[in-house]
Amino acid sequence: MIDTLKQLLRGALFFVLAIIGMTMAFIFMISSAFAIGILYVVARVKGRPFGVKAYWAQRRKAPMQKNPFKNNDVMDIEMRELH
Repeated sequence: MIDTLKQLLRGALFFVLAIIGMTMAFIFMISSAFAIGILYVVARVKGRPFGVKAYWAQRRKAPMQKNPFKNNDVMDIEMRELH
């Protein structure tokens, strides 16, 4: 009788935790969809395309002026430990 009650209580607790987890996942999905919608609207208002390809194309076109190794004067250095 006590074992059955314990198993029933564990099952009910697992069910409650599963419902809470599913609710949290649902809220996360809804908030993510809302955020993507806002990003889409902002991109359309600014006249930019919205998508992964457009994002990476924009990132690749970034100016390379900040490259400290522009003159190709980089040397390879080999380190050895002295015992």
